[in-house]
Amino acid sequence: MFFPYRDDNPLHHGPPVITISIIATCALLYLFVQLPMDGRAEQAHVYGFGFIPVIFLGDANLPAGLSRIPAATTLITCMFLHGGLMHLVGNMWFLWLYGDNVEEALGRYRYLAFYLICGCAGTLTHAFIDPGSKVPLIGASGAISGVIAAYLMIWPRANIRVFYWWIIFFGTINVPAFVVLGFWLFEQFIALPAALQMQGGVAIAAHLGGFVCGLILTPIFKKPGVKLFQGKHTTAFSHSRVRGFKRNKGSVPSVPLRRRRE
Repeated sequence: MFFPYRDDNPLHHGPPVITISIIATCALLYLFVQLPMDGRAEQAHVYGFGFIPVIFLGDANLPAGLSRIPAATTLITCMFLHGGLMHLVGNMWFLWLYGDNVEEALGRYRYLAFYLICGCAGTLTHAFIDPGSKVPLIGASGAISGVIAAYLMIWPRANIRVFYWWIIFFGTINVPAFVVLGFWLFEQFIALPAALQMQGGVAIAAHLGGFVCGLILTPIFKKPGVKLFQGKHTTAFSHSRVRGFKRNKGSVPSVPLRRRRE
């Protein structure tokens, strides 16, 4: 197991205001809107603001008793909903880890546009792959996949500090971004067949659609002085002392509501 927790790219022009705002918005919506709801209210909320391919394409209507905003608007609103605390934390952690540098490289307003466009591209890719789906799609992963693509194009050799754990050994190690993010991309392709057969609850096509959109838009949206394929600031594969520890049992949270996560 490994977990990336910081990178070696310092910021030079102040805090990442847009990234912080997106994270705060998603967190507040989940904690103060979604979390207090009971099961039926949350279902109505997800069906009202989540993206449903078959409804977006005009081939079906919502079940009786449910209402929703205009279908086109859900391309945006679905990015700010999440299917559970772990879904929220996972997405926002990756956005914080990679989004601050990408925001600085693109500029605040272009970064916001980039984020939303990549999110919409990911969602539309999901609709194209599974046009008959009646399951709401929620989550920011399509947009964040675009941010990951931008980071990979601009800083492929930047070192990501990774916590690793293997049996009784653990520690931290610097790993180049192209290795960490390349492994993430490999995982998406491995998971895609099951997702296409509707065996998983994660919309992998949305991840890949957002990633491809990010690859296309990064050279267009970046600031003129920002170079692609920049070098590293620290030594790759330097690591901390390996230690052993006693493992504790964990648990896996259940999903209270059927919806697809991206």
